[in-house]
Amino acid sequence: MGTPAYTRLENDERRRRLLELGTRLFTEHAYDEISMARIAREAGISKALLYHYFPSKQDYFMATLAGGAEELRARVEPDPALPPAEALASALDAYLAWIEDNSEAYAKLFRSATGVPEVRDLVEAVRVGTADRILAGLGATDNPRARIAVHGWLWFMDGACLDWIAHRDLTRGELHGLLLGTLAGALLAAGVDLPTT
Repeated sequence: MGTPAYTRLENDERRRRLLELGTRLFTEHAYDEISMARIAREAGISKALLYHYFPSKQDYFMATLAGGAEELRARVEPDPALPPAEALASALDAYLAWIEDNSEAYAKLFRSATGVPEVRDLVEAVRVGTADRILAGLGATDNPRARIAVHGWLWFMDGACLDWIAHRDLTRGELHGLLLGTLAGALLAAGVDLPTT
Protein backbone atom coordinates (compact mmCIF):
# COMPACT_ATOMS: atom_id res chain seq x y z
CA MET A 1 0.00 0.00 0.00
CA GLY A 2 1.42 3.42 -0.99
CA THR A 3 1.88 6.36 1.34
CA PRO A 4 -0.85 9.00 1.35
CA ALA A 5 -0.22 12.02 -0.85
CA TYR A 6 -0.94 14.44 2.01
CA THR A 7 -0.03 14.44 5.68
CA ARG A 8 -2.82 15.09 8.19
CA LEU A 9 -1.90 17.76 10.76
CA GLU A 10 -3.75 19.66 13.46
CA ASN A 11 -5.00 23.09 12.31
CA ASP A 12 -2.57 25.17 14.39
CA GLU A 13 0.42 23.08 13.36
CA ARG A 14 -0.59 23.19 9.66
CA ARG A 15 -1.02 26.98 9.82
CA ARG A 16 2.36 27.39 11.57
CA ARG A 17 4.08 25.30 8.88
CA LEU A 18 2.33 27.19 6.09
CA LEU A 19 3.49 30.51 7.58
CA GLU A 20 7.07 29.22 7.85
CA LEU A 21 6.89 28.09 4.22
CA GLY A 22 5.45 31.45 3.16
CA THR A 23 8.20 33.32 4.95
CA ARG A 24 10.79 31.29 3.04
CA LEU A 25 9.05 31.49 -0.34
CA PHE A 26 8.35 35.23 -0.17
CA THR A 27 11.97 35.80 0.86
CA GLU A 28 13.30 33.79 -2.07
CA HIS A 29 10.82 35.04 -4.69
CA ALA A 30 8.96 38.21 -5.55
CA TYR A 31 5.26 38.25 -4.68
CA ASP A 32 4.20 38.04 -8.35
CA GLU A 33 6.44 35.00 -9.02
CA ILE A 34 4.50 32.68 -6.70
CA SER A 35 1.05 31.20 -7.24
CA MET A 36 -1.23 29.53 -4.72
CA ALA A 37 -0.89 26.31 -6.74
CA ARG A 38 2.88 26.40 -6.29
CA ILE A 39 2.55 27.15 -2.57
CA ALA A 40 0.18 24.19 -2.18
CA ARG A 41 2.62 21.90 -4.04
CA GLU A 42 5.53 23.08 -1.88
CA ALA A 43 3.43 22.50 1.25
CA GLY A 44 2.32 19.05 0.09
CA ILE A 45 -1.36 19.95 0.41
CA SER A 46 -4.25 20.54 -1.94
CA LYS A 47 -4.93 24.03 -3.21
CA ALA A 48 -8.40 23.82 -1.66
CA LEU A 49 -6.85 23.18 1.77
CA LEU A 50 -4.51 26.13 1.33
CA TYR A 51 -7.53 28.33 0.51
CA HIS A 52 -9.21 27.00 3.67
CA TYR A 53 -6.41 28.60 5.72
CA PHE A 54 -5.84 31.68 3.56
CA PRO A 55 -8.64 32.95 1.26
CA SER A 56 -6.15 34.54 -1.17
CA LYS A 57 -2.46 34.84 -1.90
CA GLN A 58 -2.59 38.36 -0.57
CA ASP A 59 -4.05 37.12 2.76
CA TYR A 60 -1.31 34.49 2.93
CA PHE A 61 1.40 37.05 2.19
CA MET A 62 0.03 39.48 4.77
CA ALA A 63 -0.11 36.72 7.40
CA THR A 64 3.56 35.91 6.81
CA LEU A 65 4.42 39.61 7.10
CA ALA A 66 2.36 40.02 10.26
CA GLY A 67 4.38 37.27 11.94
CA GLY A 68 7.66 38.93 10.99
CA ALA A 69 6.39 42.36 12.01
CA GLU A 70 5.37 41.05 15.45
CA GLU A 71 8.78 39.43 15.96
CA LEU A 72 10.47 42.68 14.97
CA ARG A 73 8.19 44.78 17.19
CA ALA A 74 9.00 42.58 20.20
CA ARG A 75 12.74 42.82 19.53
CA VAL A 76 12.84 46.60 19.20
CA GLU A 77 10.42 47.50 22.00
CA PRO A 78 12.26 50.22 23.96
CA ASP A 79 13.14 49.50 27.58
CA PRO A 80 11.11 52.03 29.61
CA ALA A 81 13.66 51.81 32.44
CA LEU A 82 16.36 53.35 30.22
CA PRO A 83 16.78 57.07 29.58
CA PRO A 84 15.24 58.02 26.18
CA ALA A 85 18.56 58.30 24.30
CA GLU A 86 19.76 54.90 25.58
CA ALA A 87 16.38 53.30 24.87
CA LEU A 88 16.48 54.64 21.31
CA ALA A 89 20.09 53.47 20.78
CA SER A 90 19.25 50.02 22.12
CA ALA A 91 16.08 49.70 20.01
CA LEU A 92 17.97 50.83 16.91
CA ASP A 93 20.70 48.25 17.55
CA ALA A 94 18.04 45.52 17.90
CA TYR A 95 16.44 46.71 14.64
CA LEU A 96 19.76 46.56 12.78
CA ALA A 97 20.47 43.11 14.25
CA TRP A 98 17.09 41.91 12.95
CA ILE A 99 17.84 43.34 9.50
CA GLU A 100 21.25 41.66 9.54
CA ASP A 101 19.58 38.31 10.34
CA ASN A 102 16.75 38.84 7.81
CA SER A 103 18.35 40.94 5.08
CA GLU A 104 16.69 39.17 2.15
CA ALA A 105 13.24 39.39 3.73
CA TYR A 106 13.79 43.08 4.55
CA ALA A 107 14.80 43.90 0.97
CA LYS A 108 11.87 41.89 -0.46
CA LEU A 109 9.47 43.66 1.88
CA PHE A 110 10.41 47.04 0.45
CA ARG A 111 10.35 45.77 -3.13
CA SER A 112 6.88 44.30 -2.52
CA ALA A 113 5.67 47.55 -0.93
CA THR A 114 5.80 49.25 -4.33
CA GLY A 115 3.26 46.86 -5.85
CA VAL A 116 1.12 45.59 -2.97
CA PRO A 117 -0.95 48.32 -1.27
CA GLU A 118 -1.41 46.27 1.92
CA VAL A 119 2.36 45.91 2.29
CA ARG A 120 2.76 49.64 1.78
CA ASP A 121 0.13 50.20 4.48
CA LEU A 122 1.90 47.81 6.86
CA VAL A 123 5.27 49.51 6.34
CA GLU A 124 3.66 52.91 6.87
CA ALA A 125 1.90 51.74 10.04
CA VAL A 126 5.24 50.56 11.44
CA ARG A 127 6.81 53.92 10.54
CA VAL A 128 4.00 55.87 12.23
CA GLY A 129 4.19 53.72 15.38
CA THR A 130 7.97 54.12 15.52
CA ALA A 131 7.74 57.88 15.01
CA ASP A 132 5.13 58.14 17.76
CA ARG A 133 7.40 56.26 20.22
CA ILE A 134 10.39 58.45 19.35
CA LEU A 135 8.38 61.67 19.64
CA ALA A 136 6.92 60.56 22.98
CA GLY A 137 10.44 59.81 24.26
CA LEU A 138 11.51 63.30 23.19
CA GLY A 139 8.48 64.89 24.81
CA ALA A 140 7.72 66.41 21.40
CA THR A 141 4.45 64.76 20.36
CA ASP A 142 2.85 68.12 19.55
CA ASN A 143 5.86 69.64 17.80
CA PRO A 144 5.34 69.67 14.00
CA ARG A 145 9.02 70.34 13.27
CA ALA A 146 10.04 67.35 15.39
CA ARG A 147 7.34 65.22 13.73
CA ILE A 148 8.62 66.10 10.26
CA ALA A 149 12.26 65.53 11.28
CA VAL A 150 11.51 62.10 12.77
CA HIS A 151 9.34 60.95 9.86
CA GLY A 152 11.96 62.13 7.37
CA TRP A 153 14.67 60.35 9.34
CA LEU A 154 12.71 57.08 9.25
CA TRP A 155 12.53 57.29 5.44
CA PHE A 156 16.28 57.99 5.41
CA MET A 157 16.86 55.04 7.72
CA ASP A 158 15.01 52.66 5.38
CA GLY A 159 17.14 53.84 2.46
CA ALA A 160 20.35 53.61 4.47
CA CYS A 161 19.51 50.08 5.64
CA LEU A 162 18.71 48.93 2.09
CA ASP A 163 22.03 50.37 0.89
CA TRP A 164 23.84 48.70 3.81
CA ILE A 165 22.52 45.23 3.04
CA ALA A 166 23.21 45.70 -0.67
CA HIS A 167 26.85 46.77 -0.20
CA ARG A 168 27.95 45.55 3.24
CA ASP A 169 30.77 48.11 3.35
CA LEU A 170 29.97 49.45 6.84
CA THR A 171 29.83 47.49 10.06
CA ARG A 172 26.56 47.41 11.94
CA GLY A 173 28.16 49.65 14.58
CA GLU A 174 29.18 52.21 11.95
CA LEU A 175 25.66 52.27 10.50
CA HIS A 176 24.22 52.57 14.01
CA GLY A 177 26.39 55.64 14.65
CA LEU A 178 25.51 57.16 11.30
CA LEU A 179 21.78 56.72 11.90
CA LEU A 180 21.89 58.19 15.41
CA GLY A 181 23.98 61.09 14.09
CA THR A 182 21.54 61.85 11.29
CA LEU A 183 18.60 61.76 13.71
CA ALA A 184 20.42 64.13 16.05
CA GLY A 185 21.16 66.42 13.08
CA ALA A 186 17.54 66.36 11.88
CA LEU A 187 16.30 67.15 15.37
CA LEU A 188 18.89 69.92 15.81
CA ALA A 189 17.72 71.46 12.52
CA ALA A 190 14.15 71.22 13.87
CA GLY A 191 15.19 72.96 17.09
CA VAL A 192 14.75 69.87 19.26
CA ASP A 193 17.56 68.44 21.41
CA LEU A 194 18.04 64.69 21.57
CA PRO A 195 18.10 64.00 25.31
CA THR A 196 21.28 62.45 26.64
CA THR A 197 19.79 61.17 29.92
